Amino acid sequence: MLMAGTLAPLLVPERITLNVQSTQRTAALYEVAGLLDGHPAVTDFQGFYNELLARERIDTTCLGNGIALPHARTEHVTRIVMAVGRSDPGVYFDNSNQTIRLIFVLGTPKANAGDYLQIVGVLCRILKDAANRDALLHAPTAGDFIQTLLDLESRVLGLGPAPRGAR
Repeated sequence: MLMAGTLAPLLVPERITLNVQSTQRTAALYEVAGLLDGHPAVTDFQGFYNELLARERIDTTCLGNGIALPHARTEHVTRIVMAVGRSDPGVYFDNSNQTIRLIFVLGTPKANAGDYLQIVGVLCRILKDAANRDALLHAPTAGDFIQTLLDLESRVLGLGPAPRGAR
């Protein structure tokens, strides 16, 4: 089971784009999920992406407030993986009639539901606060985005400040 600092092992600058180019849902999902193509824990990217889309067709993964958490529990990943995309103009999610500005793509092994739920819980606690969302929307670089997210995680979990440069 994951403990404090749940998000840190999932966050690397190469898996974060702060300038999603696509404005439509499936194209944006492919753009953000594509950051995981070649990840050592992703054994079959196309299989993972297909399951991500299938999950999205079943029910929207939009949380409101411009946030989406597309995810798949899949045999195509060996451990939890995450990619993040930010879009200043927003991406229109037609299946929920919402414009999304932050996309957190998660892949988790089928047998690892507990850790996945812990990560989603932490993200939801962070993202429900407008000031926290605003801080993430204005982080100038992927490194700053990561540090902001780690600081916010520490705050919502009551852990004190995250170490600088933590990754």
